[in-house]
Amino acid sequence: MNQVKASGFTKQMARNIFYGGSLFFILVFVALIFDSEQKIPQRSNAQALTPAVIAGKKLWETRNCIGCHTLLGEGAYFAPELGNVYKRRGPDFIKAWIQAMPTNAPGRRQMPQFNFTEKQLGDLVEFLRWTNNIDTGNWPPNIEG
Repeated sequence: MNQVKASGFTKQMARNIFYGGSLFFILVFVALIFDSEQKIPQRSNAQALTPAVIAGKKLWETRNCIGCHTLLGEGAYFAPELGNVYKRRGPDFIKAWIQAMPTNAPGRRQMPQFNFTEKQLGDLVEFLRWTNNIDTGNWPPNIEG
């Protein structure tokens, strides 16, 4: 006589689901990585890298600007987003603002005075201009960051 086996979840079924699901999601992950790697050259603005942009990035890093500011959403959220500051304010404003620091406004924390040379200011502005032209998929969501 055929006995009807109670339907249950066996170890083999659990193992098959685990391995099948793992394989499926690994393949999805690999496909997403491949897709991202294909889009990065189009979105990164790497073709516009110049020695001035590279020097400006070094200033950004060595002066720890990211300790207060965000750049394309990365960094500290203490001071304004600078990924689109070039478009918002322009090169002359950026230079004047950096040179005017600290303003000693009461009740406001101050940006330090870095005593940049004109060349360093120009390099930093070029870095911010380059950053402004990266295709960020409309990040930040508002113009003021």
